Amino acid sequence: MTQPAIFDVAIAGGGIVGAACARALAHRGLSVALVERDVLGSGATSAGMGHVVVMDDSEAQFALTRYSQQLWRELAPKLPANCEYEECGTLWVAADEEEMAAVEQKHRWYGDRGVPTSTLTASELSAAEPNLRSGLAGALLVPQDSVVYPPVVALTLAREAEKLGAALYIGKQVHILSDGKLVLQDGSIIRAHTIINALGSESARITPGVPVRKRKGHLLITDRYPGFVRHQLVELGYLKSAHKSTGDSVAFNVQPRSTGQLLIGSSRQYGAETSEVNQPVVSAMLQRAIEYIPRVADLKAIRIWTGFRAATPDKLPLIGPYSDDQSLWLATGHEGLGITTSLATGELIADLITGRTTAIPCEPYLPARFANANQANHLSKP
Repeated sequence: MTQPAIFDVAIAGGGIVGAACARALAHRGLSVALVERDVLGSGATSAGMGHVVVMDDSEAQFALTRYSQQLWRELAPKLPANCEYEECGTLWVAADEEEMAAVEQKHRWYGDRGVPTSTLTASELSAAEPNLRSGLAGALLVPQDSVVYPPVVALTLAREAEKLGAALYIGKQVHILSDGKLVLQDGSIIRAHTIINALGSESARITPGVPVRKRKGHLLITDRYPGFVRHQLVELGYLKSAHKSTGDSVAFNVQPRSTGQLLIGSSRQYGAETSEVNQPVVSAMLQRAIEYIPRVADLKAIRIWTGFRAATPDKLPLIGPYSDDQSLWLATGHEGLGITTSLATGELIADLITGRTTAIPCEPYLPARFANANQANHLSKP
């Protein structure tokens, strides 16, 4: 009988979060196994926009996204060109004077926390992005925000971990994850002192009780139109739309790719379990984009696809030990910020496992905050 492979840490899920965890742990000298059922960087990673953005929905969200943005800026010079890292900045677009007042507030809030931003008047916004419709009130520019191509980044992080000694198990389906072992679908076993569930929207399937729900999203990519959009463009009302806890929603969110293509989002759906494209949702998403950029109606779409975000009740990820099993840790529940916060998640996980002081307080992200099962029970309700 073949003896189980033994590691310090075994990670289920080879998306960008799992790969970032593997890289950070390998850098600290631990023996690591990274298990992925499909190809590295598939799943939600391949369905994400790749927007590396500082967010201000809460102090905890800000801390995690800002820390990760700084890690991305440190990593950027080392990334190969095909990771398509570009610090294009984000423009939070204000549709009217009420939203422009919110821009000023956001500008002050970021400034108080050391994030460079600037406000754009209506004429300055028009000059920065000529294809936006007339009549918009202005925008907030966050110049250090960036975009990347997530699947290639995930592959790059995993291969770096491999060079540091990590073992990659590709095309291996995880069947059971508990008690210090990963049992694969073929019956083989990987043992480790610590097991990390980084399976995103599938994490609750493997670890019942984890407070994560699937939230489906659609993305559309166009043909090549170089210079059509220069910044990541997001409507100021995006946060309100993105954080609705029930029902479907769409918001204006357009990203320039280095290829000259435009990536158009975004949509969110609860209760949608299949990967099929929902045409009414796509139509609503496109109509929202056309409201801000009328010429989008003239562009040629070449592909539409879907993915599933892993959402938690409080909109913060689950990073750290899972109270029901001392060997089991979680790195999941990042919803739409998995690309942004992947590097910070890896560093927090690695610091916690090795007993080091974390760069930011880890308490807001610890799974123990949901130790009372009653807090998670509403996840099963429509």
